[in-house]
Amino acid sequence: MIPVLNVNWQSPPADYSLNERDVNVLSLIETENLTLFTFDGLKRRTGLHPETLSRILGRLEAEGIIKKEPDGYRVTPKITSLKLSQPPTEAPTAPLIQTFLPSDLLTQQLILQLRGKWFGMLRWLGISETCRGITLKWITEDGGIQIAASIEGTALNIEAKFLTNSNLDLALKASYQLMTLIGKFATRSRSTHPVTTQTAGYLSPALFSS
Repeated sequence: MIPVLNVNWQSPPADYSLNERDVNVLSLIETENLTLFTFDGLKRRTGLHPETLSRILGRLEAEGIIKKEPDGYRVTPKITSLKLSQPPTEAPTAPLIQTFLPSDLLTQQLILQLRGKWFGMLRWLGISETCRGITLKWITEDGGIQIAASIEGTALNIEAKFLTNSNLDLALKASYQLMTLIGKFATRSRSTHPVTTQTAGYLSPALFSS
């Protein structure tokens, strides 16, 4: 599942003891903009044998590019010293749900409720953090579909990336499993702001209780 990339190093290759497979995994981490990820999630995303991935992550850790933490692996600032080319072709994506979170919902608490969670057909992959917001990422157990939930302020966007499986119905079911968790948390937080949800271009009833 990992694309073979042409790699441009900002530092001479001799500075690193990474082979082509290491670089491909590193390129995937950078392409997905992962700042925190789990071993099991990356294993499903890459399709690599656990022993092979363990050795790769060990070398990346030895180079100081990632750091192992209790909840997974965190990418260090050293990754910015490498300039890796983008994959020539990206897996097709599809927007699934576009909605707004209640303005009184504490998004940091929501993120803490969701991160690391396995539910339904989805297994936790990791987090992307940018100046615009947070993206939480899951992957189906067979590694065929990746689901990403981006939170920017009160805006919530859920999309699917089709890796080896292009089943839109399956992706929609996974997105609604995710929305069920979000809805439960919003209900517990006693939100007073109903939302309207747009799914795959169609309007549907609000998923949050008022």
